[in-house]
Amino acid sequence: MQATPFITVEGPIGVGKTSLAKKIAEEFQYQLLKEIVDENPFLGKFYEDIDEWSFQTEMFFLCNRYKQLEDIDRLHLKNGAPVVSDYHIMKNLIFAKRTLRDKQYDKYLQIYDILTSDMPKPNVIIYLHASLDTLLSRIEMRGRDIEKKIDPLYLQQLSLDYDEEMDRLERQYPSLPILRFNGDEIDFIQREEDKEKIFNQLRDTLEKGVIIK
Repeated sequence: MQATPFITVEGPIGVGKTSLAKKIAEEFQYQLLKEIVDENPFLGKFYEDIDEWSFQTEMFFLCNRYKQLEDIDRLHLKNGAPVVSDYHIMKNLIFAKRTLRDKQYDKYLQIYDILTSDMPKPNVIIYLHASLDTLLSRIEMRGRDIEKKIDPLYLQQLSLDYDEEMDRLERQYPSLPILRFNGDEIDFIQREEDKEKIFNQLRDTLEKGVIIK
C-alpha cells in the first residue's frame, strides 16, 4: 500500500458513511472528502423514474467525483496529507450496472475507464452494511425529502450489489484491507464503545501497512 493513508467508507444508502467518515477525520486529523449528493439536479427525477433519468444522474456523479478526486490528489495525497472519503469511485459502476440499459452502460463504462485510469485509489476500505429495515429506518430518521421516493426493492438490490462488489474486490486485490461492520449490530453514533472498536481496527490496519501521518 502507498505510504499516505487514503481511507474510504462505503456502503448502501442510509448506512452511515458520511457520519463515520466525519468521525474518522476528526479523530485522526485527516482531510475529509464528501461526495456531492444534494447538488445533483437529476436525483429527484431519478428516484421518480429510474429508466428515464439514470444516465444523466450517473454522469453528473461521475464528473463531479472525478473533479473531487483530482483536487484531493493534487492538494493533499501528493503532499503526504492523509484523506478519508465517504465514497469510493467504484460505486459509480455499482449504480450504473443496476440502472443503465446495455448501450448506455457501454458508453458510460468507456468514459469511466478514461476518467479513472490515473485517479488515486483508497488503500483501506471500511464497508458498512445493514439490513433493509435498518437502512429504511435511518433514511427516515435523517428526513431527506429526496430519499423518501426510494423504492425499498431498489435499496435491497443495491445492498446485494455492494456485497458482491466487496467480495470481488477482496478476490481481485487480496492485499487491500476491507474492514466490514454490520450496522444492525454496531451503532457508532450512540455507543462510544462501538466507535472505538472501529477506530482501533483502523489503527491496527494502518500500522501494519500504511504510515500514519
